Amino acid sequence: MLKHYKLAVCVLTLLTWQTQVQAQKIPLKPKLVEKVVRKGNELVIPYEKYLLPNGLTVVVHEDHSDPIVQVDVTYHVGSAREEVGKSGFAHFFEHMMFQGSDNVADEEHFKIVSEAGGTLNGSTNRDRTNYFETLPSNQLETALWLEADRMGFLMDAVTQKKFEIQRATVKNERGQNYDNRPYGLVFEKNTAALYPYGHPYSWTTIGYLRDLNRGNVQDLKNFFLRWYGPNNATLTVGGDVTPAQVVKLAEKYFGPIKRGVEVKNMKLPAPVLTQDKYISYEDNVRFPLLQMTFPTVPNFHPDEVPLDLLAEILGQGKNSILYKNLVKSQKAVQAGSQHPCTELAGEFSISVLPFPGQTLAEMEKTIRESLVEFEKTGVSEDALTRFKVSYEANEIDQLSSVDGKTSILANYQVFTGNPNFLPNDLKRYKAVTREDVMRVYAKYIKGKHAVILSVVPKGKSADVAHADNFTVDSSGYVPPKDQYAGLKYIKATDTFDRKKRPGSGANPVIKVPPFWNDKAGNGIKVIGTKNDEVPTVSMLFSIKGGHKLEAKNPGKAGIASLTAAMLNESSKKYTSEQLSSELDKLGSSINFSAGPDQMTVSMQSLTKNLDATLVLLEERMLYPRFDSTDFDRLKKQTLESIANQSTQASVVAANVYNKMLYGNDNILSIPVIGTTSSVSAITLDDVKNFYRSNFSPSVTNLVIVGDIEQNTIMPKLGFLSKWEAKPVEMPATPKVATIEKTKIFLVNKDKAAQSEIRIGYIALPFDATGEFYRVNIMNYILGGAFNSRINLNLREDKGYTYGAGSYFSGSESAGPYTAYAGVRSDVTDSSVVEFMKEIKRFEETGITDQELAFVKSAMGQSDARKYETAFQKAAFLNNIIRYNLDLSFVSQQSAILQGITKDQVNALSSKYLTVDKMSIVVVGDKATIKPGLEKLGYEIVELDPDGNPVKM
Repeated sequence: MLKHYKLAVCVLTLLTWQTQVQAQKIPLKPKLVEKVVRKGNELVIPYEKYLLPNGLTVVVHEDHSDPIVQVDVTYHVGSAREEVGKSGFAHFFEHMMFQGSDNVADEEHFKIVSEAGGTLNGSTNRDRTNYFETLPSNQLETALWLEADRMGFLMDAVTQKKFEIQRATVKNERGQNYDNRPYGLVFEKNTAALYPYGHPYSWTTIGYLRDLNRGNVQDLKNFFLRWYGPNNATLTVGGDVTPAQVVKLAEKYFGPIKRGVEVKNMKLPAPVLTQDKYISYEDNVRFPLLQMTFPTVPNFHPDEVPLDLLAEILGQGKNSILYKNLVKSQKAVQAGSQHPCTELAGEFSISVLPFPGQTLAEMEKTIRESLVEFEKTGVSEDALTRFKVSYEANEIDQLSSVDGKTSILANYQVFTGNPNFLPNDLKRYKAVTREDVMRVYAKYIKGKHAVILSVVPKGKSADVAHADNFTVDSSGYVPPKDQYAGLKYIKATDTFDRKKRPGSGANPVIKVPPFWNDKAGNGIKVIGTKNDEVPTVSMLFSIKGGHKLEAKNPGKAGIASLTAAMLNESSKKYTSEQLSSELDKLGSSINFSAGPDQMTVSMQSLTKNLDATLVLLEERMLYPRFDSTDFDRLKKQTLESIANQSTQASVVAANVYNKMLYGNDNILSIPVIGTTSSVSAITLDDVKNFYRSNFSPSVTNLVIVGDIEQNTIMPKLGFLSKWEAKPVEMPATPKVATIEKTKIFLVNKDKAAQSEIRIGYIALPFDATGEFYRVNIMNYILGGAFNSRINLNLREDKGYTYGAGSYFSGSESAGPYTAYAGVRSDVTDSSVVEFMKEIKRFEETGITDQELAFVKSAMGQSDARKYETAFQKAAFLNNIIRYNLDLSFVSQQSAILQGITKDQVNALSSKYLTVDKMSIVVVGDKATIKPGLEKLGYEIVELDPDGNPVKM
């Protein structure tokens, strides 16, 4: 696969437009810098760019296709601006930016945006930090008021208490995403060896715990004063707005904020390796990992694109050399290569997860042999075509949402000074040649040194590819000059009352996408809608049954999943590699998958290539080859994946939780992928029989969304008449397990830094306008929003977790109510207490008037965001056809939401939050957490990772 647009990109080596403009006289009023319009069908995002007197760049994209607006503020600061001993500050500060400012109270930012029907977040990487909201377009002024307030009025609101809570939250995030995740430290170990000590890429964005522990409030304030000035920021607004409207509001809210300290672009020399650096560490993993990383070039360097193509030829997709030599030959579970580039440097990485019985030393040898093979085979015409067409298709796909377009404009502006750099990028990728690829291979890879990292299972240190020969050396490091000395906070002065929250105006009119119904061959129900914002067509086949059909023979559970995997392989006419190549050359994709109650076939194509893609879809759906070699490889991979689940606490928690909810006699208590014993029992004939018996148009619905009319697409589906229809009998839904009294089910995961918690019971089936819809209204304030009671308690008030919540899920049969979190190991028992306290309190006292008003506003206005993208439209239509919904169900839901009373909500909480009959699953370090859990008064049942009782 090609790289998607990267959120951290490299500046040009020459002075950028931004630095040039800083040397000029800044206007007293916003200045229109440029206006870009689309001509014909060219791939361009229209916009206007302005410069405010304080240095803030404003980019506006006008798009009235949906009544929503995306507001993005990107600061040109990431972890690369940090110093040794103060890692993680850029990311830490991202958290602090949500903790209130002078005119916005603590926890109010999330509440205000959610109440307005919007969604929001922030992210930090090596080179930039951004904050973004997507809201109904009548909330534009509110979003700008919020962003401006924390840009200009944050300092006095930063307190020691907030600092400590967010420090705990960041530690939880590190525990969840790094320390407690298999292979979670690969990036940290690799960068420390690849870059010289003190290089800002030699640590990760999350930072080191020791640095987080030693930081203080003043350090954080200094970081804000140094990097968060308007002259180091870009405000990008896209959607149902006008440039004049945005600029006027930007001038009002951002204009008074004083210019910050000058920020210069960074440029550092590429790291030079004088030898292969072998490093290793032990981890709680099943498969060892070998990763080989070569230093390359920053983004936008002339050699970036040919290195991207080299990465694809070597290790991306079924036509790559590494796939052939390692995956296809059943030596490795996974093998691939990638070439991520950021502002200061690039990294060409090759990674392999070998099957048991293969050594890391053998993997290194095969990688080196594969590089020699590439030298001989070079770059084919097909490889060039696949690369270029796939890149264009990926770029087009990103333009399907205002979020995607706004993000592209923001990042091009921040790192190149030119929001309209997309055409330049397209030219770069279209112009790459075979000679370019061979040249960069010789320059950066052939005979060059690399960092070679081995990750081995605990206690298997002898299994590394080569003995370690490198340790970090700080002896030559010279600290930089203090860049935080003498910083002063100068608060803006206003001519208006900034404490007054802006009004929102009338809610935008929400239009449910118009759709059509039809029938294809053999009675397949079809529902579709035209979406001409981007020239693509998406199709989704839903074939009832899936995992649930395995109830007829649970001894072979996993057969639906394995059948879907086989359908992604060869057809009678084409090998899997040939199909993959043809799809890539069209910029198309076809994928089969299996879920709890259905199999799905998804297809996406550029409109111009639809006919050719449908030919390949027919091949895959109707004429699978079911090759024995493919089956043996996929079965082996599946069995290894099942065995690997025991290393992933979140997966263990989900599997054990389902087993406790549904009971041993229900197929849903078994993972969709199956178990070791059930998958071992599956034969190729079983897969063929499952396909023949259950893959049928008689139980199939089809959703079509794209740039095509009904009368154009339907004749193209004639091939579906060849699909043999057969009766598919759905097994009866068995009764689910019942629990008479709440219990804790404890699964041990030795020395886990965090515990995974799941709490719940089987509640009720999906119903668009019945009690299922109403309980989701009820749950929104308990666990469904960021500022829900559960998340505010466990994350924001206690600092126990990176995130916690609860939800009701349902299908045709009953689904569970689930409360969930990953928490610090040392507060596992306290977290269970807080969960149960919040659920019980809501059961007993219910919702407040203020909370109910918030829920009605938040859920009601969120409709503006429901139908924007092709994916959202497809999900909406899929529910209509799957559940045979009345066409008026959307208006019925709106009436239910606005009419529901406090008493009705409280009656639902009393009925469905039965805290005395819930299963509590905890996966964590037994030695640490069991003593505390024993004090809670619940019966504790110890289970193994498969959910079976542990013999005491």
